[in-house]
Amino acid sequence: MRLSPGGINLEEIVIPEERINIQNGREIIEGLLSLASAEKGVVICHPHSLMGGSMHNNVVEALQSAFAAEKFSTLRFNFRGVGASTGLYDEGRGEKEDILAVCAYLKNIGLKELIFAGYSFGAWVGSKILQESDNPFSFNICVSPPADYFNFEWDQLKNKINLLICGDRDQFCALNVLRTAAKKISAPLEIISGADHFYMGKEKELIKILQKYIIDIPSKM
Repeated sequence: MRLSPGGINLEEIVIPEERINIQNGREIIEGLLSLASAEKGVVICHPHSLMGGSMHNNVVEALQSAFAAEKFSTLRFNFRGVGASTGLYDEGRGEKEDILAVCAYLKNIGLKELIFAGYSFGAWVGSKILQESDNPFSFNICVSPPADYFNFEWDQLKNKINLLICGDRDQFCALNVLRTAAKKISAPLEIISGADHFYMGKEKELIKILQKYIIDIPSKM
């Protein structure tokens, strides 16, 4: 434990988030940025825009908390058409451009290494970027990829995803499908007992798993 002269535990200090707007062509992306690191940052993507998904989702907040506690800069944001982000839902096409615009913003302010952390729909949209050879991310986490409802091109994701997390009661991703996919793409798979797709009451378990992997990220980047 590192203490300040006043007895404050410095390891528990988390940099507050700042509300920002990012230009993306004709659209504006609303986000929350925490600059805890000048070099490494995390792009956090929320669940389905038409199903109430936003950057204030409980899993998105768990992802932000886990990374912020380990002194990573974080940027969670609303896809187009959500909250104060302009535009309309675009079935993943425009949302992919939203992620790339967020990455460009972080690169422009000096962050050198970017990590992807996507949940549900956010994981699917992000996977379209991860399968590209020139994608901007150095480490990638997908939480509850809804493989029962969206087409994940697993053949294009081999060695591209560093961690998969899913609950054993997930309504939108059959575990046998995800286990097969994880083996196919050589991705570690963590399963949370009793958790469904929404992780209500399981946020602390999710954070604990995340932090187990986060502390090893610098050596893998």
